[in-house]
Amino acid sequence: MTSSGPRRDTRGIVDAAELLTRVRFRRHQPAPELRTYLEHYWFIDWDLSEPFATHVVPHPSVNVVFQRYGDGGGDTGEGGASFAEVAGIGLDLFTKKLTGVGRVCGVQFRPGGFRPFAPAWPVSEWTGRRVPLDELFADADAAVEAVLTPEPEHARVAALDAFLLAHGPTTDPQAAQAMTLVDQVRTDRAIRRVSELARLAGLSSRSLQRLFANHVGVGPKWVILRYRIHEALERAEATETGSSPDWAALAAELGYSDQAHLVRDFTATVGVPPTAYSRLVSDP
Repeated sequence: MTSSGPRRDTRGIVDAAELLTRVRFRRHQPAPELRTYLEHYWFIDWDLSEPFATHVVPHPSVNVVFQRYGDGGGDTGEGGASFAEVAGIGLDLFTKKLTGVGRVCGVQFRPGGFRPFAPAWPVSEWTGRRVPLDELFADADAAVEAVLTPEPEHARVAALDAFLLAHGPTTDPQAAQAMTLVDQVRTDRAIRRVSELARLAGLSSRSLQRLFANHVGVGPKWVILRYRIHEALERAEATETGSSPDWAALAAELGYSDQAHLVRDFTATVGVPPTAYSRLVSDP
């Protein structure tokens, strides 16, 4: 499945409104040959007078991330460094402290879309890890400069297109199946159990688990739960100032047996209970 353009939502970004006041955040569409496999390219540039910490509830997606930090450096002491890495699916809340001047150009693959570019490994190999890009692709060093150096954004997009097209994608029917199944989970709230997804796929639960490990990187239950939390976050941020979502109704809508289970999953993922988060983001 391809889209008419990059996604416009901020799903997964914690307190997205605050982030967007601190950085320049854009999405771009890749070359047509890549759109089946990629969600979009995402660019962030910043020039901060004081540090700012951003938090993201990761999608079930692999990202390739090209990064450059200026004199202020980053929270890992990169200070002026340029580098690229493969960011496997993050299992926990991702936090990054931004300081000084910096630039990031990222590639977000569709869940299931990364394996055709790195077919030698199951995608679960990268889950929870951030690996230097040159461990997978020999020409990574040249790509870092080609992607990060240009000021015109169309030139950065062209460099990302050229890098990815040089490495695939290879034909992989199982990757296509995995992408289709994850899309179903994302868009169909009626899919609440692994057994339901396995039935739709015409697979045993064991075969479905194996497909997801090899081509998505996490299990189908994890994907179902993660998309629920993303929607709960989005609902909390869309609520009018001074009000709060009906969490009991939302829990039922998202397929939870009761509100307590939603509260538990939300708190474990985001770090605060949903009512506290809703108050935080709705404060003027």
